[in-house]
Amino acid sequence: MSIEELYKRFKEGNGVCTDTRNIVKGSMFFALKGARFNGNTFAAQALKEGSHYAVIDEDPKDWDDRFIRVDSVLETLQKLATNHRRQFSIPVIGLTGSNGKTTSKELMAAALAPTFRVHATKGNLNNHIGVPLTLLAMRDDAQIAIIEMGANQPNDIGELCGIAEPDFGIITNIGSAHLEGFGGKEGVRRAKGQMYDYQRTRKGKLFVHCNDDVLMEMSEGMERITYATSMESKASVCGESTGSELCMAFRWKSDHFESDTIQTQLSGTYNLPNFMLAVCVAHHFGVDSKAISDALANYTPDNNRSQVVMAGSNTLIMDAYNANPTSTEAALNELARTSTQLSKMCILGDMLELGADEEAEHIRIAQLVHKLGLGGIFVGSAFCHAIEKTALPFAAFEDTKKAGSYLNTNRPLGKLILVKGSRGIQLEGLVPLLGD
Repeated sequence: MSIEELYKRFKEGNGVCTDTRNIVKGSMFFALKGARFNGNTFAAQALKEGSHYAVIDEDPKDWDDRFIRVDSVLETLQKLATNHRRQFSIPVIGLTGSNGKTTSKELMAAALAPTFRVHATKGNLNNHIGVPLTLLAMRDDAQIAIIEMGANQPNDIGELCGIAEPDFGIITNIGSAHLEGFGGKEGVRRAKGQMYDYQRTRKGKLFVHCNDDVLMEMSEGMERITYATSMESKASVCGESTGSELCMAFRWKSDHFESDTIQTQLSGTYNLPNFMLAVCVAHHFGVDSKAISDALANYTPDNNRSQVVMAGSNTLIMDAYNANPTSTEAALNELARTSTQLSKMCILGDMLELGADEEAEHIRIAQLVHKLGLGGIFVGSAFCHAIEKTALPFAAFEDTKKAGSYLNTNRPLGKLILVKGSRGIQLEGLVPLLGD
């Protein structure tokens, strides 16, 4: 069956599904395969649960006329997504980077929302499956799209750009994330740089942080819309953080506008580039300047990213969705800088996927905590090894269960606590033990 015919059936139905636990009536089921599952074995169940069609790439035991047999379910899903994307003449923004992708996406969507019907990646659906699903969920009335793209391997971003075909490209930054998959920071630069490479071949446009020398060098010679994190820079929009409170405040200006101080609901001045990116994108597409400011002031995080949570006498900075050396160092320095009457401590979980840099980076972060004079509890085998090797005076536990047992009898009181670790450590499970 051709992609065009498959697309016709997709449009007549009710979206796509990949999990029989969440079947939508009238959907098209795609029998994807993973390391621990084979969707082909659930195709008949998907039809029984209400899918109109099931796309499979293995011969079933019992044939059903609603099966659509293809060579590769994943490739078919991706091609269908590209076909759907090509039906739209709206701006499509591709977004990647080592840190701040999801926060930037959420802020951009908020800043654009006063003027546009925005379609943006939900949650963390940013890989070779998530990007097609994001595209296929785009409704006919969408006016602008933001597609987040993550990478674990060297060619991921180029492949995702080929699927989503973005008109605008963004790299938030180049940092120390997924070093294991890329073979070091230079590998990260090449991999993330595929966003610019794609736009270079398409003569597309970029939104670029002009105070980031690496990004400016990588984007040399391309059409750039720039944003700055200093008020003296020559950029489309410029901004600066103000104060040293727990939740950051900032102000911004363009050629014809200067904002009042905007009090945000996100912790960390390291989020200033993310806010300024959102300002830049919304400003470029003509959103009213005051509406941009109001939207960013009203944005409330709820995804364990720079989220401030009250827990009894403690105040938590929940940043437990992801962690790498770059983001963890920034979060620790911000914690040390923050003005508060509370004493400060951190609960840090292992930073995963660092490869050969694992030991050195975990030792460096543990030493930074000590240097900053912060209290610390560490969770994960890599941090346990780092604490043992450095003999630093911190408690370290192999997993959250053991850390939880410790917290059960050693509950912190009256603390400002940074909770940060890679997703796989699941530090959010400790939150119930951090209240009085």
